[in-house]
Amino acid sequence: MAGRVLRYLWASPVTLFGLMAVALSLFSGGRARTHTGVLECHGGVARLLLSVTPVRAHAMTLGHVVLGRDADCLERTRAHERVHVRQTERFGALFPFAYLASSAWALLRGRHYYRDNWFERDARRSS
Repeated sequence: MAGRVLRYLWASPVTLFGLMAVALSLFSGGRARTHTGVLECHGGVARLLLSVTPVRAHAMTLGHVVLGRDADCLERTRAHERVHVRQTERFGALFPFAYLASSAWALLRGRHYYRDNWFERDARRSS
């Protein structure tokens, strides 16, 4: 129990950004629910945000929040996105910086910033 609370607290700075996106999404017609301890939100602003990402993501994890274009996208990407939740629990507020550093490292090596990002490769392997 204490370990779970600590993981939520450690990831909370990143989760806060996710909660802001959820609030905007709900205000713009989106829907949200919890699934296995993670708040999932789809539609509204979440759909818009994901459609303008460089890789046109179907879902994105921000701490213990997963944004999806629609309910089907959340279902299809759930295992992959849960790996990112666990990564955020490990890295805490440093996760966004570590993720960006991994993308930069991939680019410096002539690789793809998304496909060759260590965190994305780990999520594909583990899901």
